[in-house]
Amino acid sequence: MTSLKHISGKFRSELAALYDTKEIESICSMVLTEVTGFSSAKIKAFPESELTEQQSDTIANILTELKTGKPIQYILGYTEFYGLKFKVNPSVLIPRPETEELVEWVLSAWRGADGGWRKPYYILDIGTGSGCIAISLKKNRPEFNVSAMDISVDALETAKANAALNSVGINFINDDILAPRPAPNAPLYKIIVSNPPYVTLHDKTQMHQNVTDFEPHTALFVPENDPLIFYKAIADFASNNLESGGLLFFEINESYGEQIVELLMNKSFKNIALRKDMSGRNRMIKAQY
Repeated sequence: MTSLKHISGKFRSELAALYDTKEIESICSMVLTEVTGFSSAKIKAFPESELTEQQSDTIANILTELKTGKPIQYILGYTEFYGLKFKVNPSVLIPRPETEELVEWVLSAWRGADGGWRKPYYILDIGTGSGCIAISLKKNRPEFNVSAMDISVDALETAKANAALNSVGINFINDDILAPRPAPNAPLYKIIVSNPPYVTLHDKTQMHQNVTDFEPHTALFVPENDPLIFYKAIADFASNNLESGGLLFFEINESYGEQIVELLMNKSFKNIALRKDMSGRNRMIKAQY
C-alpha cells in the first residue's frame, strides 16, 4: 500500500525539474484531494493514510502526464476562479489569479457608481475563452446583461458549458474582434472588458513550457511588430459600442502599460487608470469613454 506521505515525496522528486517546491506542493494537494476525496486539512493531518490500489494507479497516471509539462488543470479538467468552478481544456487559457483582480475591479467600479447608472446594464467580455470573466460578473451581479465574444468555436463551447455549470445566462457571440461583423441590433454597453492576447515572441522565450506547449497560442501570442493589435481593435470597437460615460477594462502586458494609456488618450478616452496586480506589476487599465 502507498501512503499520502509517500506520494508527496514522489511528486517532489519527479517534478523538481519542472516546478518549484511551493508549486509542487500545490499540485500534489490538488491531485490528492481530487483522487481521495479528502480535504487538504485531512491530507496534512494524516500523512500516513494509505491509498487503495486504484487510487495509487490513478495518481501514477496523473504524475506521468504532469512530467510532460501538461498543466494539472487540463489533466483534472477544471480549475477554480473567483470562487467558482470552471471546466478547462486545451481550447481555452487556464484562468489566472491576476484576472480575478480584474473582475474585482470591474465589480468595485459598479459598487462605486454614483447611482446614475441606468438599467439594464449591458456588459461585453471580448475574448472570453473559458468564460471566467463574463460568468463571474454575471454570478455576482445577476442584473447585468452579459455578452461574451470569442473567435474560437471550441472556446465558446467550453464557455457555454461553464455558464451552465454555474447556472448563469450569458449571450455568446462568435466573432473576430479584428474584423467584427456589423451588429445593428446590439446594445450600447456600459462596460467592455477584455483579457486579450498580449504575449510577444520575446516573452515566449521566458515562459514555462506548461504554457507554451499546451495552452492555445491564438489566445496568447501577438506579432512582435504589432503587440498592441488587439488593444487598438478593442478600443476602436469600444468607441462605437460603449454608451457615453461607459468603461473599458483591460488586462495588459506589463511591458506596454504606458503605450496603451497613450493609445487610449489618442482615441478620446479619459479618466485612464493604470493599476498594478498583487505582484506589483502594471497589469490592468480602466478608461472611460
